[in-house]
Amino acid sequence: MSLLLKKSFLFISFRARPLSVFASVIFPKPLPRNPQPFSSVSASTSSHSPSLSSETPSNPIIPVPPLKDSLHWVSRTSFCGDLSDGDVGSRVRLCGWVALHRVHGGLTFVNLRDHTGIVQITSLPVEFPDAHEAIKDLRLEYVVTVDGVVRSRPSESVNKKMKTGSIEVAAEHVQVLNAVRSKLPFMVTGADDANDSVKEEIRLRYRYLDLRRQQMNFNIMLRHRVVKLIRRCLEDVHNFVEIETPMLSRSTPEGARDYLVPSRIQTGTFYALPQSPQLFKQMLMVSGFDKYYQIARCFRDEDLRADRQPEFTQLDMEMAFTPLEDMLGLNEDLIRKVFLEIKGIQLPDPFPRLTYAEAMDRYGSDRPDIRFDLELKNVSDVFLDSPFRLFADTLKNGGIIKTLCVPSGAKMFSNTALKKGDIYNKAISSGARGLPFLKVLDNGELEGIPALVSSLGPTNREQFLRQCSAGPGDLILFAVGHHSSVNRTLDRLRVFMAHELGLVDHSKHSILWVTDFPMFEWNDLEQRLEPLHHPFTAPNPEDMGDLSSARALAYDMVYNGVEIGGGSLRIYKREVQQKVLETIGISPEQAEDKFGYLLEALDMGAPPHGGIAYGLDRLVMLLAGANSIRDVIAFPKTTTAQCALTKAPSQVDMQQLKDLSLRPL
Repeated sequence: MSLLLKKSFLFISFRARPLSVFASVIFPKPLPRNPQPFSSVSASTSSHSPSLSSETPSNPIIPVPPLKDSLHWVSRTSFCGDLSDGDVGSRVRLCGWVALHRVHGGLTFVNLRDHTGIVQITSLPVEFPDAHEAIKDLRLEYVVTVDGVVRSRPSESVNKKMKTGSIEVAAEHVQVLNAVRSKLPFMVTGADDANDSVKEEIRLRYRYLDLRRQQMNFNIMLRHRVVKLIRRCLEDVHNFVEIETPMLSRSTPEGARDYLVPSRIQTGTFYALPQSPQLFKQMLMVSGFDKYYQIARCFRDEDLRADRQPEFTQLDMEMAFTPLEDMLGLNEDLIRKVFLEIKGIQLPDPFPRLTYAEAMDRYGSDRPDIRFDLELKNVSDVFLDSPFRLFADTLKNGGIIKTLCVPSGAKMFSNTALKKGDIYNKAISSGARGLPFLKVLDNGELEGIPALVSSLGPTNREQFLRQCSAGPGDLILFAVGHHSSVNRTLDRLRVFMAHELGLVDHSKHSILWVTDFPMFEWNDLEQRLEPLHHPFTAPNPEDMGDLSSARALAYDMVYNGVEIGGGSLRIYKREVQQKVLETIGISPEQAEDKFGYLLEALDMGAPPHGGIAYGLDRLVMLLAGANSIRDVIAFPKTTTAQCALTKAPSQVDMQQLKDLSLRPL
């Protein structure tokens, strides 16, 4: 069944049933103790039926048949991956999963895996025949406990690729705690490239198996280490306080679509799950807390991609009485520490900076990857009076002409590839209507569209080549039109060409700040200004005379062409906040309705403050070298915003809808 909704997803609350209804299900009578000792071979034991009273109860209870297997909680003395030569001769008990099972020379070997690693278990058929027979019957991913003695491997059997490759455990007792009774959908322990061939939907459907894989275990543990390090740095070094903010709040305009939660008690009203704790953390500053942080869960109902999820985690920070330079410096210290301790990477001190205008002019992007040198060139002045009509008309209509020079590209890429191949398709997919190009031949002559070539006289040609930094053998790609479309096209072509030509130095770590963003950008669809970040960002004091063209005191941190964090200094005076809201088309009445509590707080002695938020999933993805944030989240959603494991979202009981005063379509 579907619900009558427009833009937002709906979270439904469940009506609790009285516990007594389920008492017999939740609290069954305990099974009798099994007087038999545990078997050293198997977890299966025989259970005796309980004796029944001779008296017949008034409400006879049908006895539950005894279970064939019982449950055992076994303590262990050691972990698989922690054993070493120093443990030789020690008696140990290990618990874990069967990662590998093989028979060789009359002996049976098992690789046992737990959260620390893998160790080899070998059987002794003469000395311990029961354990030997039990090991023979094991299968992959069985859960077992093994008692035995650590011993050195024979020299010819030492495996230098394993951390525990010089030792093994001779099994004396083996107990199966749980068997695998279904066919495994994929191999858990194996080559990473083999597991990479498993379709992601299968991995997500059986996520509990996928998380047993070495790479996935590494990713999740890396995430834990990053969060732990961040907490220690912020709390112990910089005196931050972690404060939780509400998950159920009110919907606000701007940003992505909200996830809505209907209220059962306040009929006809809705909560919104937070897209960020933005307003609450600002009010914490008004409350007198000096430095706040939170590992915050956030929700946005937007189209998904490799680095986007409907529910995600961000490191959220806010500070009072912190000027811009102090804000950037503290965050540089934090990220330098994370990269150094997690990856052993020494980042620069201080981080390089680009203004938004510089980044767009040189790279066509506000998150440029500067591990390679390809830069865009504005050649509009060369074609001001050009007879080439396409370029002339573009300039008359207020557009621009920019180029990307590809070193030695003239011979690498054929005219066919440039007219209808991958490069052309990349330009078209970015919104371009075509891809004009010129090739600089070995003799310095130009080859390309005849009308474009002929429009460049000797003087203009020399100026053009100089501005493009082009020489013999180079390829020059053009983008013409509005600033935004030109930059978008050449940005994508720049990154595509760099990877095609192997220009990206993967050993380099490019990190920088992008600053001085515009406060607003024009929304053609709605014919109004809208915030480039959010409407609570402070304008540059130098630009207060004309807010519509003002620069914002905003800053983004960019690593290898990916934005990993962004923030701003905030508006802390009511009159400035109201003026900004008016600039984006929010009337005083609407402002009072949507943000009245914030405006009131700003009138109660709000201090100067600012903050930043990092996409934790994205940061960990980059540190792990993963291709998708789904590989660093334990239970992510698919690209269609579904949980393949639990089948959420799902239909709900009609009574639940009735309790919420909702009806199906």
